[in-house]
Amino acid sequence: MLTDLSSDESKKRAAIDLLKNHDEVRDEALKKYTRLACQLLKMPMCFVSVMDDEKQYIKSAQNMAVTETTLSEAFCTNTMEQGETYICPDTVRHPDFSHYQAVTEAPFVRFYAGSPLKTQDGVAVGTLCVLDTQPRVLSDEQIEIFETLAGLVSGFLASWHAVGYIDIVTLLPNRQRMLKDITVSAEDTFKLIIIDCIDMPFAYEMARSLGMTAVENLLRDMAVQIQSRLQMSAQLYAVAVGRFAWFTHVNDGATLENISLRLRGIQARINPEVPLDLDIHIGDSGPCDKTMTPVEILRRAVSALHEAISREHRFMTFDATLDDRKKNDFSLLTGLRKALQEDRGLYLVYQPKISLATGLVTGVEALLRWKHSEHGEVLPGLFIPLVERTSLMRELTEWVIDHAITQLSQWRDRGILLPVSVNLAASDFSRPDFADELEQKMYNAGLTPALLAVECLETERMLESPAALHGLEMLKLRGFKISLDDFGSGYSNINYLRQIPMDVIKLDRSIVSNIASDKASRIIVRNVIRLLKQLDYVVLAEGVEDEKTVGMLRALGCDEVQGYVYSRPLNPRDLEVWYHARNEDPVKP
Repeated sequence: MLTDLSSDESKKRAAIDLLKNHDEVRDEALKKYTRLACQLLKMPMCFVSVMDDEKQYIKSAQNMAVTETTLSEAFCTNTMEQGETYICPDTVRHPDFSHYQAVTEAPFVRFYAGSPLKTQDGVAVGTLCVLDTQPRVLSDEQIEIFETLAGLVSGFLASWHAVGYIDIVTLLPNRQRMLKDITVSAEDTFKLIIIDCIDMPFAYEMARSLGMTAVENLLRDMAVQIQSRLQMSAQLYAVAVGRFAWFTHVNDGATLENISLRLRGIQARINPEVPLDLDIHIGDSGPCDKTMTPVEILRRAVSALHEAISREHRFMTFDATLDDRKKNDFSLLTGLRKALQEDRGLYLVYQPKISLATGLVTGVEALLRWKHSEHGEVLPGLFIPLVERTSLMRELTEWVIDHAITQLSQWRDRGILLPVSVNLAASDFSRPDFADELEQKMYNAGLTPALLAVECLETERMLESPAALHGLEMLKLRGFKISLDDFGSGYSNINYLRQIPMDVIKLDRSIVSNIASDKASRIIVRNVIRLLKQLDYVVLAEGVEDEKTVGMLRALGCDEVQGYVYSRPLNPRDLEVWYHARNEDPVKP
């Protein structure tokens, strides 16, 4: 609602700015009021106006072409000053009006009546006026009708202001209002700046513990503190929970760095005794103009903001290259969903695992590949990280498992009992019935669980999830083999070895690739293998590319090797040919 304007001059100015700006839906409704006033009072002209310190703005009018006037030529100045209905029966005889252009030039305005449009706390923000080309006297009944209509218009404007364009917590103009104001009020070249003040999960936890009133108090104080710190002359908008924005001329001297410095150490209060440090990130749309839609301008600012948050930067300006990459990511996700639905473009290749003791093939790892209809081969490193953050991951996992089991069945029918391992994420193991479903799929295909191994990705997430660890235990109880993938890469905690029920530890290429040339690497790998063997794990080194490294790994006690030194990942038919040739001469590299 239009409230508290009498005690807050800046709020009053902001409200009037909103009212005087163009709004098609609102102004169309006002036309109905002015039309009704003409009909009921039998007047030829009627208008609704909003007034600021400089002009009178005509928002709706019947039989009038004027859209604005200076205050020196505005009949309604008297109405606003008096704060009540003002009637001039004959403008020619009125000392203040007789020289007005509207009185001296055709069509001659001889009668004026204006009633103030007031807020709930009695602040006049505009007028409802009727005009005639002849002197008039209104009866008491007509005056009552006129004032009733003015009250209805006031109520309509208050409802419009509150429901459509005001954030009910901060009482700032909201996102919808900002989008309209960009269209109407922005400079020819401008930028939109958006500020994120609070981590939303934390806000939800606060609401859970302290109630929504505490969060609302915090949001209101945020708005006050931001405006105070930045000493803003521009209108501030509340565009989302804990997010505020404004638009300004592109050559405005306030740089993002300067804004960030001004907001450093900013706090807002949950209540008078409890301040909270705000976590400020800023996004800048970059130069924009009115050839761009407001929605696109906002999207650019939000894109820059999210990039700043994800990179842990204080601020960022919209980057078209990064944005294109994000769009391409979204396009890949859309294309992958279609590929899954149509079972087209996705396929599995298989990389052999070789025993260093016998030279025989001990199994293969199923690796997902995608031949995109437009982009050709898309590397898993491009699309898997995108999928992991969506519900599409479950569908993709199901696809890989189903096709791997189908391939196991086909090889069995050709006399090849070759275990296949598949890579799974923590979210897969966390599903309550995952082990039961996987076991049932194997039995339905006439296969034993031992022929399907699962490789654990996202090991740290596994350790953080009791449900995922329980899921692994259930798989192991059913006879599935479990491998820990990429051991030694990044941050590998030795606690993995006692917390996750594993059969095979895969040494990452990063710790085995240099053992032939680097003594320190060789010592580390030797001791890691010795430890793992003492714990009765099968040790597999992956990413091995030369025979010298193979020899060293064999000498160090490694059990199995996987890498280009033996074979690249192969499609099923090529794998069969390679497998038979390998079995004929297992000692060759």
